[in-house]
Amino acid sequence: MAKTPQVGEDAPDFELAGTDGSFRLSEHRGERVVLLFYPGDNTMVCKAQFCSYRDRAAEFAALGATVVGISAQDLSSHQGFIEKNSLTVPLLADVDGAVAKLYSAHGRMGTKRAVVVIDEQGVGRHRHDHLLGLDYQSVDELKAALDALPASASR
Repeated sequence: MAKTPQVGEDAPDFELAGTDGSFRLSEHRGERVVLLFYPGDNTMVCKAQFCSYRDRAAEFAALGATVVGISAQDLSSHQGFIEKNSLTVPLLADVDGAVAKLYSAHGRMGTKRAVVVIDEQGVGRHRHDHLLGLDYQSVDELKAALDALPASASR
């Protein structure tokens, strides 16, 4: 079954509460946006993923994109995860899994690890779904995905 949205399709709009306040995708037109779907706060791989971004904060900031993590835990859980690990990526609470489902990042066990890169016009330009969720895209892989955006999207 094809994942939605597919590369080249408009990214569906959504709004979720987040650790840095409410986040509505359509309010970020004109910016590159990276959606990092992940299974759960304080899990081994998710902790490694978000701590790796924290540890390379300067390179992460240089990506030139708005980056948010999305999982099914509530804001209290997200805030605790951030505080416990000094994380730098804002986290969005998709408690009912609706956004994960909208982006085909939801399975039997809940939110699956996936990356969706959206260009300045709101079009999906890159998607990476992790088969087992035991790995994640590094800062270098995210940079490569952003660098590969079409020239018209990089302005």
